[in-house]
Amino acid sequence: MKRALIRIRPAASMLGSACVLGLVSLIIPQAHAAELGTIGPTYPISEPNLLAFIAQRLQDKARSGEMARLQAQARERGIQAVRQPLPVARLRTTQRPRTFYFDPSFTLDRNILDAQGHILFTAGTRHNPLDIVSLSKHLLFFDARDRRQVTRARDLIATYQGRVKPILTAGSYLDLMKAWRTPVYYDQQGALTHRFGITQVPALVSQDGLRLRIDELEVPK
Repeated sequence: MKRALIRIRPAASMLGSACVLGLVSLIIPQAHAAELGTIGPTYPISEPNLLAFIAQRLQDKARSGEMARLQAQARERGIQAVRQPLPVARLRTTQRPRTFYFDPSFTLDRNILDAQGHILFTAGTRHNPLDIVSLSKHLLFFDARDRRQVTRARDLIATYQGRVKPILTAGSYLDLMKAWRTPVYYDQQGALTHRFGITQVPALVSQDGLRLRIDELEVPK
C-alpha cells in the first residue's frame, strides 16, 4: 500500500503543474514576433583610428608645405616673445608725478621650519622682509620704447653710481643689454609693478627704513 501511494504522488504533482501552466496561458497572451521590414539604408558600424587619422593629416600638411610654414611661424613667435615680451598692462607714462610708500610686511599662512623641523616662525605672525635683508639697489621701472624714459633711466643710473636695477615694463631688454653692456630685467606680467601699486613709469623704488618709497617720475618733454 505504501508503494502505491508513493507512485501516485508524482502523478498528481505533474497533473497539478499542467493545470497551473494552463491557467497561466489563459491569463498571459502569447507574444509573437513581427517582421517590420527595413525602414532605411543600413551601414556597418566602423570608427576610424584616431591616431592613423592624425598621422595622415600631418603627412598631407608636410607634403603641401603647410607644416614647414606653421613651424616657421611658431619659431618666429617664440623669438619675438623672448626679444620683446608683451608690455605690462595698465601702465602709462607719468602725467602727474607722485610719491607713496609700500609696506612689504606679510602674514604667514603656515609654520616656517628649520632643517631639523623646529619652528622658526609660527603661522599667523606678521613679518617684514626688510628686518632681515635690505634692498641693495634701487629698482627702476621704465618703458624702453620711450626714448625719454631711456634717457632718464641712464641719468638715474649715473646719479646712483650704478646702484640701480633697470627693469623694463615694455620694449626689448635684449637690445638694451647689448647697448648698455649691463643686465636689464623685465617685469613679466607686471608681477612687481602691480604688487607695488605702480601705475605710471618711470618709477623708482627705494628703501626707506622698513618700508619702500616709490617715486613715479616725470619725464622730460
